[in-house]
Amino acid sequence: MTDDGKYEAVCSRDARFDGEFFFAVSTTGIYCRPSCPAITPKRKNIRFYPTAAAAQGAGFRACRRCRPDAVPGSAEWNARADVVGRAMRLIGDGVVDREGVAGLAGRLGYSARQVQRQLNAELGAGPLALARAQRGHTARILLQTTGMRAAEIAFAAGFASVRQFNDTIREIYATTPSELRAARPGQTTRFGPVGSGDGAAGIPLRLAFRGPYAAAEVFDYLGDRALAGLEEITGERGARTYRRTLRLPNGAGIAEVDEAPGAGGWLECRLHLCDLRDLTCATQRVRRLFDLDADPYAVGERLGADPALAPLVALRPGLRAPGAADPQELA
Repeated sequence: MTDDGKYEAVCSRDARFDGEFFFAVSTTGIYCRPSCPAITPKRKNIRFYPTAAAAQGAGFRACRRCRPDAVPGSAEWNARADVVGRAMRLIGDGVVDREGVAGLAGRLGYSARQVQRQLNAELGAGPLALARAQRGHTARILLQTTGMRAAEIAFAAGFASVRQFNDTIREIYATTPSELRAARPGQTTRFGPVGSGDGAAGIPLRLAFRGPYAAAEVFDYLGDRALAGLEEITGERGARTYRRTLRLPNGAGIAEVDEAPGAGGWLECRLHLCDLRDLTCATQRVRRLFDLDADPYAVGERLGADPALAPLVALRPGLRAPGAADPQELA
């Protein structure tokens, strides 16, 4: 898309492009998702960024109204097999937090300098900045959905120190962790449920997706192929719960996902983790399993142009291609 096309999407508050790009307003110092309900800024005051990390690196802070970090990711990163696409998937899996930039580069088969150069050239942010933005998002989830202490959240989100955690939250959200927790949204918000526990009962998440979502077909698929002892589906069709075990870098976990999509475009999920440092990794693996970053509008447009496929596409809007929580297991 051209910048003018992106501005048209912002003017129409088009949620189809949430997560595909972000826009920042030079007069306010804030960056938003395209569907932000605030008054549309003038074109001359807007800059566009491919990632939240790029907007943060340019000195902008996240909008408190539209929560630009609570959007589905770009479908591009699940389809591309080049260095940038592979790097984005590995960063989402927490490789930079666990192994650093050198570990990421080693997995990609490139030098750290080459990886840094390619990510900066295409995304406007390097691997450290991308991982930092992800840690900030994880920390916000824990602050607003659990009663964990701030120090515990800092290390669970992947920060090296409490000071780094505090500085990042202030820079991204222009507020302190305690103020961010006090401003936790209500039960009806589209951005995340409220909890008061310590995470022992499961960390509640709302996994956002764009467009329609054919949840019944996805759950049918997973139910037909469930592996005894690893996966199970309970409940009646339309109100089922899928559970599965997860093998994560720091321990085991269990994911629970409810079939009925939320009105704001999300699936309810609860994660039970032996080690909270695995939260980001577990979240990304569940997202891949349920294909939550897909672009159903692009799929419908492309497949709907085929005379043989068009009736099937219209019959099942939002049909997804389930992925895998563990690639080796699926193979």
